[in-house]
Amino acid sequence: MEMQPGQMAYDRAITVFSPDGRLFQVEYAREAVRRGATTAGVVYQNGVVLIADRRIPNPKLAEAASLEKIHQIDENIGCATAGLVADARVLVDYARLAAQVNRVTYAEPMSVELLVRRICDYKQQYTQYGGVRPFGTALLVGGYDDTGVHLFETEPSGSLTSFRAASTGGNKGPVMELFEQKYRAGMDRDQAILLALEGLRAGLDEGGNLAQVEVCTVQDGVGMTRLGSDEVQKFVARLPGAAPSGKGGRS
Repeated sequence: MEMQPGQMAYDRAITVFSPDGRLFQVEYAREAVRRGATTAGVVYQNGVVLIADRRIPNPKLAEAASLEKIHQIDENIGCATAGLVADARVLVDYARLAAQVNRVTYAEPMSVELLVRRICDYKQQYTQYGGVRPFGTALLVGGYDDTGVHLFETEPSGSLTSFRAASTGGNKGPVMELFEQKYRAGMDRDQAILLALEGLRAGLDEGGNLAQVEVCTVQDGVGMTRLGSDEVQKFVARLPGAAPSGKGGRS
């Protein structure tokens, strides 16, 4: 983010508004999200697909399974994270605790929207008090409850938005454009996975591929399922214009 003359006086603390009503520390946190790996989510008939690009720093030595971008919060809720990994881990732990407290208190799973609001209330506190900084991470939270299947995006500011298909993190523009063109209500699980993979491929850097993509589904009556790498690559091979090896480049 380019520094404007006079801006330095207003970005030293989270509690100081600029004259035009901006909180620069929150905007810097959004920039941390934009520098993160791309994530996406797609709602289908009775579930939601969550997908994330795992950026492995050293593919030859790093254990890919240790770089988890999609997390289970409860039996009916999962989330994909973009931005600062450590910040995301703290929010995931907070969300898991909130979901467990709800189960113990009310003997039923937490609704997706209520959990998302709890996360966003927690995020918002870190934009209002001195001596703290905003969470530099955005979560795509997907799941099901008595009211249906839901997908929410949470921002560092604490705002939330419900989507049928969404993307966050780095280079999400091409992903959202593809979703706007191709998303259809009532898709089945396979169609949603293929759309999510095609969207993520559209947001890859030139020369990138889907070799290390992480895919999970959260489906009513089934719970959260993490697809194995072989299963993911079978879907990748079905994408339009996919290479014979199943590792498509940028579309």
